[in-house]
Amino acid sequence: MLAGASAADYVSASEPVAQPNAARRSELINLVRQDCGSCHGLTLKGGLGPALLPQALQDKPADSLKATILQGRPGTAMPPWQRFMNEAEAEWIVTNLQKGFPSD
Repeated sequence: MLAGASAADYVSASEPVAQPNAARRSELINLVRQDCGSCHGLTLKGGLGPALLPQALQDKPADSLKATILQGRPGTAMPPWQRFMNEAEAEWIVTNLQKGFPSD
């Protein structure tokens, strides 16, 4: 868990993930495919960064993946993305990466 974050800051796996509206969903898909894809591969199969396919993420806790998206990984090429999305949007990305990211 992130410093300063409480358990209440994270949605449990049993709660539904908030769905961004269609326009924002399209923006997030483009962000993942283009911006994340620049390091993780345009097909998310890996590159400078690891693969972001369901089988690669199956043993990773969703809260940890969300924290990585929002806070980045100091000392690595993984930047923080919290300036570009809120926690619900990061959670939507994680949920979709874990089940197979949409193309549109």
